[in-house]
Amino acid sequence: MANEEECRAALERIGRRLAEVDGDAFAEHVVERTISCRIPDLGVAYRTRLHAGGLDPFEPTDDPKAAQVRLTVGGDDLVALADDRLNPAKAWASGRLKIEASIFDLLRLRKLL
Repeated sequence: MANEEECRAALERIGRRLAEVDGDAFAEHVVERTISCRIPDLGVAYRTRLHAGGLDPFEPTDDPKAAQVRLTVGGDDLVALADDRLNPAKAWASGRLKIEASIFDLLRLRKLL
């Protein structure tokens, strides 16, 4: 089972990957949103802000439900997503990744993934 340090590193890798997306393409699909990632098997959650300039660093949060886009994923699956061993669409379709967001936010996120 992945530990908190490995999950935090996985979130940082995902953030770096988003930073590599072409700036114009990124800005075209991004609207400013708060995002939380809850890791239930570890009992932790992180929060960030997505905006046209990129993704802010992930910070621990006690209130993941306050975010506009809420992700829930197990620690091992988060690490697998960050390492490209698990496809986000397949993880979502199989229930390993849960996303709570408006339909418009889901469509925007899909273009970035």
